[in-house]
Amino acid sequence: MSSVKVTKASSFSLRISEIAPDKSISHRCAMFAMLAEGTSEITNFLRAEDTLNSLNIVKNLGATVIDDGVTIKISSEGIKESSEILDCGNSGTGIRLFCGLLSSAEGHFILTGDEYLRRRPMKRITQPLRDIGARLDGRNNGDLAPLSIRGASLSAFNYESKIASAQVKSAMILAALRADGECTYSEPELSRDHTERMLKGMGAEIEVHGLKTTIKPMKKLLTPLKIRVPADPSSAFFFAVAAAITPDSDVVLEGVTLNQTRIEAFRALEKMGANISYVTTDNKYEPIGNIHVKYAPLRAITVEDNISWLIDELPALSIAFACAEGVSVVKNAEELRVKESDRISTVVSGLRACGIEVDEVNDGYSVRGGELKEAKIDSHGDHRIAMSFIIAGLRCSMNVDDIACINTSFPNFFELLEKITEVEFN
Repeated sequence: MSSVKVTKASSFSLRISEIAPDKSISHRCAMFAMLAEGTSEITNFLRAEDTLNSLNIVKNLGATVIDDGVTIKISSEGIKESSEILDCGNSGTGIRLFCGLLSSAEGHFILTGDEYLRRRPMKRITQPLRDIGARLDGRNNGDLAPLSIRGASLSAFNYESKIASAQVKSAMILAALRADGECTYSEPELSRDHTERMLKGMGAEIEVHGLKTTIKPMKKLLTPLKIRVPADPSSAFFFAVAAAITPDSDVVLEGVTLNQTRIEAFRALEKMGANISYVTTDNKYEPIGNIHVKYAPLRAITVEDNISWLIDELPALSIAFACAEGVSVVKNAEELRVKESDRISTVVSGLRACGIEVDEVNDGYSVRGGELKEAKIDSHGDHRIAMSFIIAGLRCSMNVDDIACINTSFPNFFELLEKITEVEFN
């Protein structure tokens, strides 16, 4: 199964409870269990390639992992040096957070990933960690995986990040938990905050004041996690766009995290005119609830604020731009160029192939809404590009190549899509 053809859809009404569990939270559950005393219990863990790689790494670091198919139980007596090379697959979150977790662990560790991950920049993580004493190296002077880590004593820090990145912030917070004094981390705008929320819920001394996070070193091991992983809003958003661009359609997305740093793309879709409502059903580690999206004619918007809150959803949001009246503009999104692919270039070339007028600049692009035309799209091994243009196929038939990457984050994507339209694999 290397390519797919999707047929134009008619109206639909769905209630979806099978959205893929949240990838970001699943990664963190596996890692943070290594910091706890006792057994963490995780239900609804995402069983996709990226997160299962993180779970396998945790096993290789000495944790006991018991999975009965419903609940994953993880217990650890501390991080152990592994004889294995630790393979993060396609996951930037995995490799960057493990750098922070392992930078103070006793032993020597090698982190690597697939061909796409080995092209992605790592110096945004490796350099600040080196600056506080981490013994960390890799290709191109530490900018490319494989990465080598020898655990070291880490100094307290007051770090001001030039970019809003949850991965950088999380790596530094994990390092701070074993540093030799109180640490502070500041960022130019608030990035996603799952790490802070979850570690605080486990008893870590972390305080957030605006854009500044203060972390005190752990005095003892943390309280084990007892968590059901919510549905991933980044995955749910593909079906939100599907309803928003298909006349007379609606979808209810159940059990999604409603964390404000994770639903900015839904807010953008609301500004475009989509009819969206939210109902909170739980609020322990994260606010969780249902999102109802109804079709309405869409209008163009400019997206330039809180970019780090919707960076993963911009490819799918761009499909909505293509179906809206007017010219939508994306600014301040340079981070898109260093994702699984250069997502600015891949979005622009894909939309142009579909007959949409697009202008590209270094930090973004503008999209003039129009009539999507059938095209053949290369995903470049990027799961979000693949799924975004497959959703575009609901407005016109679409052919998308290199779709195996979808398994890294959303294994049942096609199962849900087949409730809406015909899908033909090649």
